[in-house]
Amino acid sequence: MARMESDVLPAGDGKGFLAGANLPVVAVASALLIVGCAYLSAAVSLQKGVLFLIGAGLGFALLHGAFGFTSGWRTIVTRGDGHGLKAQLAVIAATMIFFVPIIAGLLPGDTRYGGLIFPVSMTVVIGAFMFGIGMQLGNGCGSGTLFTLGGGSKRMVFTLPAFIAASLIASLQMSWWQLPSLGVVNLAQQFGVVGALVIGLAALAGVWGLIVRYERSRGHTPQTRPSEPRSGWLLRGPWSLVWAGTALVVLNVATLLVGGFPWAVTYGFALWGAAIASLAGFDVGAFSFWGWAKSSDILIGALVTNQQSVQNFGLILGAMLAAGLAGSFGKGPWPGAMGIIGAILGGLLMGYGARLSFGCNIGAFLGGIASGSLHGWVWLASAFAGSLIGIKLRPTFGLQN
Repeated sequence: MARMESDVLPAGDGKGFLAGANLPVVAVASALLIVGCAYLSAAVSLQKGVLFLIGAGLGFALLHGAFGFTSGWRTIVTRGDGHGLKAQLAVIAATMIFFVPIIAGLLPGDTRYGGLIFPVSMTVVIGAFMFGIGMQLGNGCGSGTLFTLGGGSKRMVFTLPAFIAASLIASLQMSWWQLPSLGVVNLAQQFGVVGALVIGLAALAGVWGLIVRYERSRGHTPQTRPSEPRSGWLLRGPWSLVWAGTALVVLNVATLLVGGFPWAVTYGFALWGAAIASLAGFDVGAFSFWGWAKSSDILIGALVTNQQSVQNFGLILGAMLAAGLAGSFGKGPWPGAMGIIGAILGGLLMGYGARLSFGCNIGAFLGGIASGSLHGWVWLASAFAGSLIGIKLRPTFGLQN
């Protein structure tokens, strides 16, 4: 199986169930997951405890499947290999089949579920373009930053703080960005549930077809990636993209059903930044984006009540557990000086861009398109354009293509 993120190393040789596992890391991650779930379930709500564990499952699947959105976009450009990008499209298609009817209110009962449906605007175009550049320089998207950090990536020690800082800065400046907008375009409202599914799935199939044609034009021949199962592979990895993708679909649908909204990542970063700034004495609540946050206590409380924040914490620990079981925790090298600069710059671009464009590869690309929102398609086009520039800049910062 092709590894999808360079910072995540292949697992050990598999001689015995726990041969090569990093048992201290496994113990720490397991303990934190148990304590975190128990605390959230008792002090906040059972719902938040469950969402924390779903987040852990997402991190576990992302790391074992090395399911990186960033490298999937890069390999189609640099090698003509669309295997990773096609896997992403398949995940979105499968998720859409569940999301569109659920969000449209077709489930029995009175519970209503929200989608990741946002306006189509120039801010989305600009923000997604920035994000596309940043994800290649940072060597990970929103979820990629979290799961590789959980896997012990040294690079993400620099990328994540920059991501958080820029997310906060962008949230404080949102009132500046009054640009032309088409408003919200919800395909299910415009064309009905069946129409939205037909249009969405046909569009995804069309992109898939373009990828296949491009692969052929580059002379790329799809290769069979033989699996090498070993004892305890489900816990120790590695997983195929099929296994990982299936897990992401199931856990994303579970997130929607349990939390009321799909899986998303980057608002949680802005919230973390706001909480830190408030504790440092900065009046975050004076800005319109944070008008509800009248005190640092409110922001601190939101860290364990906000769905994205809770799942982000769980995702890091789930990836940490997976890396510990695989014996790959912390095996990647420290970046050099230019690598650190690239990591910080990538985090800044991603953080600011994600706020402008209502999310990252998860909240805008996967969640937006799967929810039937037109803004998700605009995000994809703009972010991919930015990614092309980021790919060209990677060697400057010591990153291979």
